[in-house]
Amino acid sequence: MKSRIQGGFSLIELVVVVTILGILAAFAVPRFASLEGQARLASTQALAGSVRSGAALAHALWLAQGDPASMTVTMEGQPIAMAFGYPNAASIEATLVEYTGFELTSAGGAAVFTKRSQSGETIANCFVTYTPPPAANEAPQIAATTGGC
Repeated sequence: MKSRIQGGFSLIELVVVVTILGILAAFAVPRFASLEGQARLASTQALAGSVRSGAALAHALWLAQGDPASMTVTMEGQPIAMAFGYPNAASIEATLVEYTGFELTSAGGAAVFTKRSQSGETIANCFVTYTPPPAANEAPQIAATTGGC
């Protein structure tokens, strides 16, 4: 007796598979769409941590020199201008290895790292601000603004 082998899929099987894929896509697409904003938020918070670390390392180096009157320290061959024992706004950039995706500007004695989109546009309310200490024995102010990320 010869058995007949059937090839391909029936129309019902194809409709079921397409329906299942549609349901999965309906749940997956919104989840992936929000990942871009979460990535901008995470990178802004990470840069704020890097700025804190860079300022703390420069301060530790300044303390290790044992000369409170010193106005500069050298980190990896780069001179860092200090203000009250911490990097000034113009020198905080030199304490960072990389800040790709951000644009550095100065505003009122502070350094502002503004997040840029992939197309190069600045993103409002998504930035890190570094303000050097205003007096001796005070710490710098480092704030991450993430309301628009």
